[in-house]
This record gives sequence, C-alpha cells and structure tokens, in this order.
Amino acid sequence: MSIYINISKSCSQFSHALPFFATFRFSIASAMSHSLHSSAFNTPRLVLKKVLAKSQHEGDGAVVRRGIGRTELKNLDPFLMLDHFSVSPPAGFPDHPHRGFETVTYMLEGGITHQDFAGHKGTIRAGDVQWMTAGRGIIHSEMPAEENNKGLQLWINLSSRDKMIEPNYQELPSENIPTAERDGVEVRVIAGESMGVQSPVYTRTPTMFLVFSMMPGSEWHQSIPESWNCFVYVIEGEGVFGGTSSSPCVAHHVLVLSLGDGLSVWNNSSKPLRFVVIGGQPLNEPVAQYGPFVMNTQSEIEKTLEDYQYGRNGFEMRKYWRSQ
Repeated sequence: MSIYINISKSCSQFSHALPFFATFRFSIASAMSHSLHSSAFNTPRLVLKKVLAKSQHEGDGAVVRRGIGRTELKNLDPFLMLDHFSVSPPAGFPDHPHRGFETVTYMLEGGITHQDFAGHKGTIRAGDVQWMTAGRGIIHSEMPAEENNKGLQLWINLSSRDKMIEPNYQELPSENIPTAERDGVEVRVIAGESMGVQSPVYTRTPTMFLVFSMMPGSEWHQSIPESWNCFVYVIEGEGVFGGTSSSPCVAHHVLVLSLGDGLSVWNNSSKPLRFVVIGGQPLNEPVAQYGPFVMNTQSEIEKTLEDYQYGRNGFEMRKYWRSQ
C-alpha cells in the first residue's frame, strides 16, 4: 500500500481549474461540432482526459493497474482509487486497515477470500461483488482463492457525516446482479440503473457502477445524472466513446468524461468490447488521505493514526486479531 498525504478540495470543486479541463475546453467544442447531428442527449459527455492504468506492485506480491490514485489522476470526486488487479498464490493483500471510505470489489476471474477482525469471512468469485463500507474502521485481508484471480477495486469517499459510521457489507453473487440485454449490448448493474433495471445496492454516496459488454457493430447510449463526475475504464477490446469522430480507446485506459446528461459508445471493431461506466455525485468536501485512511483534515488523519496505534475508536481488535 503506497502511503501519502493528499489534502485538497474535492475534484468537483477544483476541476474547473485543473489544467486538463482548461486545455480541453476548445477540443470539447470542436468534438461536439463533429458529433452526430441528432445526438441522443442534449449535452453529450465527451472524453476530457485519457489515462493509461500502468502496472505496479501492491500488497504482498500482487500486481495492479492503477487508473485513479496515481500522479496523472489523483482522484475524481467522489472516487479515490481504481485498481485492475491480478494476483496468484502466495501473493495477496494481507492484513491492512481502512477508515473513512468504501471499497467495491468486482471479480472478473477466479476469486478472493476476505476476512476481517469483526469475524466476517467469505469468498467472492467471478461475477460477484462485495461492497464494503469501512466507516470508522476495518482491518481485513484479501487473499487469492484460485490460481489466477483478476478483478476491479474501486474506492469511494464517504461524506464527513458518514466517515465514522459502523462498518457494513453488501455482497451480491453473480446470479443476483441485475442484467439486461438489448441489440448486442449487455449490462450488469452493480449500482444505479440501466436498460430499465436497477441494482438493490444502497449507495451512501450516490453512485452508478455499470459493466457493459458490446458485440461488434453495436452501440449504446447511457443516461447519466448531469452533475455527476463520471469515467469509463476499458477492460478489454476497443471502443469509440462520446462522439462518432472520437479516437478509439483500447484496454486499460481510464476516460474522464465531461459533464452532461449521457454517454454514447460504439463498438466499430471486429471483437467484443467490455468496459465499466462509473459515476458519482461529488461530495464537494476537502480530502485528507494517508494511505488507507481518508478523512477531511490533517488533524483528523493524526487522530486516526493515534486510534490505529492505540487500538481505539473502531480499531479495538487491532492488537489481538490476525487473519487465518
């Protein structure tokens, strides 16, 4: 786990001052002028920034492609991190703490066995989701259940009023995830709504998390709340996002989208395209982060470090618990 302090205004507050928002202002207008004359949306979302999720080592020998939470894209309010991970025994993510945010783990292949100091234990496998609210404090481990294990993990910030709530889990096996299909496009609704189906997951920070698979020659137009920050991560294949004249984007890229009421996607390639669309309502709060601890101020971070060190305020079991 890389440890650093990042104290800033939320991305939503300062995004208008970010260089890439200013730099791409002209290109947005240019791209819009070359979009379809009859757009599916009043204000179509276009690609503002493209970030390659480069491989790096994390945990105990695991390899992750980090798309958010790196120099090129520190965060995107309310999102703190996105990892596309790959782990095989004996590597893994041994006992480590969290406070002040949520993690969403979606398995693409294999499985991950999770256990924490409160007695929660289980294994999620390909297609399953675990939505963990760390709240005031969790210490847990995430270890490979099979030989080859791949998935996505998203960190979502919690508002100041929710940072010290009791930890909670929402787990959805693959067969319980709402799924719909239309004209060669399939969607799995982890959070939010698409194609008339809605996820049962409760999101404290209003969030959409949609997993799309598109056959060659297909297209899709997804509505998104206009004020939400939103991005795409391409898992595999090649697609055109935003406007028909946009350059195709390939696997392992995060695409930060402009504000608007929807996103259009085309698969003009000869192979299937798989990607996620993730959006959330900005919290518009300061962010103070020290590795796996995310609060609003530096003094709260210092208090969290003391709580962890002395085993109090949510970390009472720290000195006594070890994963099996």
